[in-house]
Amino acid sequence: MFERYTEKARRVIFFARYEPSQYGSSYIDTEHLLLGLLREAPEIVKFLGPNSVMADIRDEIDRQVARGDRISTSVEMPLSAESKKILNLAGEEAQRLAHRWIGTEHLLLGMLRVDSSLAARLLRDRGVKAEIVREELAKAPPTGSFGGAMAGSRVLNLPAVPRPRKPAIATVDSFLAGLKLHSWEKLPTTFFAQKAQFVDSNGRRWQGLEEIERQFEALFAPYAKKNVTFILEGTSAGLGDSFIASILWDNVVIGGEPPHRMTVILAPEGEDWAIFFLQVTPVLIR
Repeated sequence: MFERYTEKARRVIFFARYEPSQYGSSYIDTEHLLLGLLREAPEIVKFLGPNSVMADIRDEIDRQVARGDRISTSVEMPLSAESKKILNLAGEEAQRLAHRWIGTEHLLLGMLRVDSSLAARLLRDRGVKAEIVREELAKAPPTGSFGGAMAGSRVLNLPAVPRPRKPAIATVDSFLAGLKLHSWEKLPTTFFAQKAQFVDSNGRRWQGLEEIERQFEALFAPYAKKNVTFILEGTSAGLGDSFIASILWDNVVIGGEPPHRMTVILAPEGEDWAIFFLQVTPVLIR
């Protein structure tokens, strides 16, 4: 279903799946899509006005939506009828603009077109208008203003204008947040490159996305437990365009081993960043 979605747009859906469990809802509604969009495409705040932030919108949702008992994040959440309509309309918007890919900008336009939805009302209350978004897209370079879609010039095989990416550390942050969702079947393809490598704390190497996917839950479940904490030790530029992040984990229990350091190397892939190499090493306690 999401083959034509950019990595960033897929992450919007990924994080939207988490929101219903927090509200005790049994399906992904439009406000959950909006929260996912704000997380992965914070640049849309420019359409919401200078005083609009994600926390304000979440507070407004809390006032309008009653919270129920939390549902396990392992439960699969279907899309509501209005959410399905948003995704269909996002596809229409991409086609209208002659964009090959469906990106975050198209999801925003799809939300605005479902007038009766809570997401649309929240956006309208903050002055967001579809015509203004389309006007911004028309002014943008051929690759799209949100870093989300391949536009007409790419379809016509004209030279593509390089697209600014969000900081690589934002991808690391999204990956770490995603671990808490326990959505093991979605995390690898969302964040890892096809030729990614993973080296576990015993020095065993797992090569390629397919192999990492098969073992993902076993490899990463110890880092998703409630009492596990981590700190970002530092970041640095690697060879070429690569980016390196070092994360220190505490209370990770793997065969009684001490705290762990996770070294993550990312490189540009498409309009975003992807994890090409991840190594876990025990940290000796002195």
